[in-house]
Amino acid sequence: MTQRLRQSDDAPSLRAIAARFAIDSPPGAIEPLGRGLINDTFSLQAGGRRYVLQRINGAVFPDPERIMSNLRVLGEHLAGQMSAGLRLPTLIATRDGAPSLRDANGGCWRLMEFIPDAVTLERIADDGQAREVGAVLGRFHRLTESLPCERLGLSLPDFHATPVYLERLLTLAEQTGMTLEDPAVRTALDFVSTRHALASVLDEAQRDGRLRLRVTHGDPKLDNILFDDDGRAVALIDLDTVQPGLIQHDLADCLRSCCNQCGESADGDAAVRFDPALCAAILDGYAQEMRDLLTAADIDLLYDAIRLLPFELGLRFLTDHLEGDRYFRVSERGQNLRKAGIQFALVADIERQEATIRTLIAARFGHNEPQRRKGAKDAE
Repeated sequence: MTQRLRQSDDAPSLRAIAARFAIDSPPGAIEPLGRGLINDTFSLQAGGRRYVLQRINGAVFPDPERIMSNLRVLGEHLAGQMSAGLRLPTLIATRDGAPSLRDANGGCWRLMEFIPDAVTLERIADDGQAREVGAVLGRFHRLTESLPCERLGLSLPDFHATPVYLERLLTLAEQTGMTLEDPAVRTALDFVSTRHALASVLDEAQRDGRLRLRVTHGDPKLDNILFDDDGRAVALIDLDTVQPGLIQHDLADCLRSCCNQCGESADGDAAVRFDPALCAAILDGYAQEMRDLLTAADIDLLYDAIRLLPFELGLRFLTDHLEGDRYFRVSERGQNLRKAGIQFALVADIERQEATIRTLIAARFGHNEPQRRKGAKDAE
């Protein structure tokens, strides 16, 4: 569900909240930060230092204290490994020693140190940056490989539950009347109808023991990766979705985010393209960190995951459109429907390039190229 800025989010009110955290100087300048769609985030200046003040979206994360517990566990695990090339935002406790606080409206706030000399990229400019993206995600997975999943709670219990998303959409479509007369909605539903089997491919692999749960970031898109002045990817941010999961989801979502250079603003489906060169470079960086920790099944299912993640996001955008844009923020009606179309166009382009993508995977992870399984619509 979308969380809007409130009238109480004026500078004096925000500074009053920030003053309840254990910082040495009075809060100064404060302004909105970033392009996030979920939490409300602000840049705060205090005593020559910069901080990030954030209100966790309680509609999306109903148990924010669980998120804070996960961040504590993750921080403690990685504390002795920071020299390994991965930086995390440092949490600032409240003056009472708590990791977060509640405001008068029940909103949950936290304060973090701003990571200096590091920026996000709007798009990947070259293969070197793409390799860095893959490397920093692989580094996160490698450094958390020894962290028992049982120590982390589920911040989003049904996250990446693609069969659940599909069933929800199909049920909603059956209940919807006039909306289905929209040709764009009908086209999107027709696309989904030929790919039902895709939704459960990773869930089935986990159930039968081919894939196991590991620590995942949950949202490793380009916006959540920080680069230093030398062009190295040095940090993963937006850690609310860290929880036990499948690393295939993480890597595939990273590729989805980075390899469609048109993003979610493509001018028509024809402009949507999955860039195999960027895919190759990201896989290069990831393999450098994780090759020795992956099983044959991990690698064999990567193509399925790459195809699955834009399909899943398309399901979510389409469902939100049919429900009246209740989750993702939109600037106008129809935006979620267009975003769904872009994700489905990306799925179709990935399917067209299946042989190429499978070859890229096989070349970088040292296993024989697997046999091509079901195509775009075979038996689905």
